[in-house]
Amino acid sequence: MRVLVVEDERHLADAIARGLRRQGMAVDVAYDGKDGHFQAMTTRYDVLVLDRDLPGMSGDALCADLIASGALTRVLMLTASGSVADRIEGLELGADDYLGKPFAFEELVARVRALGRRATPVAPPVLRAGDVSLDPARLTAERGGRALELTRKEFGLLRVLIKAQGAVVSSEELLERVWDANADPFTTTVRVTMMTLRKKLGDPPLIETVVGAGYRITAR
Repeated sequence: MRVLVVEDERHLADAIARGLRRQGMAVDVAYDGKDGHFQAMTTRYDVLVLDRDLPGMSGDALCADLIASGALTRVLMLTASGSVADRIEGLELGADDYLGKPFAFEELVARVRALGRRATPVAPPVLRAGDVSLDPARLTAERGGRALELTRKEFGLLRVLIKAQGAVVSSEELLERVWDANADPFTTTVRVTMMTLRKKLGDPPLIETVVGAGYRITAR
């Protein structure tokens, strides 16, 4: 899941980002409305954690523009005011959920996960390709009944490829979906992680390299 946090309180924004990354999410951060608007409009995010009171451009305006663009990104709006009137106003702007400050981080994670499930078409609880099964809820994977000990990045790569249902997925898209904006687009990290994933999957090969295009799952 890829998340954008737009929050002008830097320590809070960074704390949210660190916490969500520990939950296996790819997280980008913007500290003002204009930068947040640019990132939200140029990158496909599953969830936007958006402070309502931002310098440069208000969270309300950013939310309205995002909704008008037709993006599938789900919006969790944050505010220092937890009044019912403010909650109603935020939801009427198009936000999918609303959380008042201060909040429990565990609640934030639960709400982000719930919104992330709504940001993409519904997938089966357990993803399958050939004799490989992937359980996103439990972060477990098996092949032929054998448990696979995957890192979060390896798990993320396999999940994206299985969900593509045989379509080719480029290295750039894998980098975008599994890592975050801090990842170097010229890095070999996707190739290296793919190598270790293939070794753990074993034979027969499940992932095919399409020269000049990317990778795809060969089994259905």
